[in-house]
Amino acid sequence: MTPVRAYVALGSNLGDRHGYLALARERLASLPDTTLRAVSTLEETVPLGGLEQPPYLNQMVALETTLEPEALLAALHQIEVETGRERRIRWASRTLDLDLVQYADVVRDAPGLVLPHPGLAERDFWRSELAELHRMGW
Repeated sequence: MTPVRAYVALGSNLGDRHGYLALARERLASLPDTTLRAVSTLEETVPLGGLEQPPYLNQMVALETTLEPEALLAALHQIEVETGRERRIRWASRTLDLDLVQYADVVRDAPGLVLPHPGLAERDFWRSELAELHRMGW
């Protein structure tokens, strides 16, 4: 399979936010058949969802991968688990949040995987991070 471009959003608002994002970048770079190609600037944002919580540290990365979207998403969830992420309450604080934002030109609306990510339309910080990666040639 020919490698495709995938964009993954990284976010953290608990504990060592910088450390969790660094760990995520390391783990993403070590995924099989995947190369980390570019990283956006770190950005602090207010939490979404209306719950009282600390601000998020966010970043977007560009990957080249031959992993199928479902396999890549499963790997993202496994990296989250490694940092102690628990999925209990929607919009709750988290050690690490990894979202598959885009996968090549794939458009999909399946249980558990919507591409492009529906949050892209409403998250200005994602769009600016993506634009930064595009300016880098990714």
